[in-house]
Amino acid sequence: MNHPTGLALVTGASTGIGYELAQRCAEDGYDLLIVADEPEIHEAADRIRAKGASVVAAELDLSTEDGVFALLQHIKRPVDLLLANAGRGLGHTFLDQDIPEIRRVIDTNITGTILLVHAIGNHMRRQRGGRILLTGSIAGFMPGSYQAVYNATKAFVDSFSWALRDELKNTGITVTCLMPGPTDTAFFDRAEMLDTDVGQDDGKDDPAEVAKLGYEAMMAGEAGVVTGLSNKVQAALAHVMPKGMLARQHRKMAKPHDE
Repeated sequence: MNHPTGLALVTGASTGIGYELAQRCAEDGYDLLIVADEPEIHEAADRIRAKGASVVAAELDLSTEDGVFALLQHIKRPVDLLLANAGRGLGHTFLDQDIPEIRRVIDTNITGTILLVHAIGNHMRRQRGGRILLTGSIAGFMPGSYQAVYNATKAFVDSFSWALRDELKNTGITVTCLMPGPTDTAFFDRAEMLDTDVGQDDGKDDPAEVAKLGYEAMMAGEAGVVTGLSNKVQAALAHVMPKGMLARQHRKMAKPHDE
């Protein structure tokens, strides 16, 4: 354990990639502050704590300003690692989605993320160091038919990460964007996408492997990492294929079978 006094803040850490990222931080000797908007965050903390790590859990909704500000009140010492992983998906056609659910996706993936990064980033700048990992997605490279709002929010996160990294040159702060493809988590159930080709795909990536690659990229100070060979190929093609073709391909993956 190389960083026995460091603090890592991990959002969206109750399950999936966020939980695995938290485990990586704990294994490397960091104390943890983990956050999610569901009670399972306390069970996650117990499991990590049982391995000897120091863990504080906070059940907060980071899609709201109140939730972000309440989280900041939990922070009693400098944050060395910020792993902004909290995110929410939403399937089906845009016009069939409910506006409150649409706003929650935007407020979780974008508004809450930038509020938190702005606050913690300023603390890191004053302490002249820190590492930030933002969980984007290869979904941000393509128009997301039947996931239009979600993909657009991830395009924002991907772009924001690279811009912030450039702005923070020579400050001692690194910014890394983790860009996974479909991963075997509760995401598709929560987004009501189990009745889709991508939701039923048995070849999704392992969240532990995705987290490992993201954590290693952050610790190495890399700008970004696309996880998985097939996702790397898909990301490369997304930069050269016409947007209309990308949208049609995404439709095949994300359209519910009964529509």
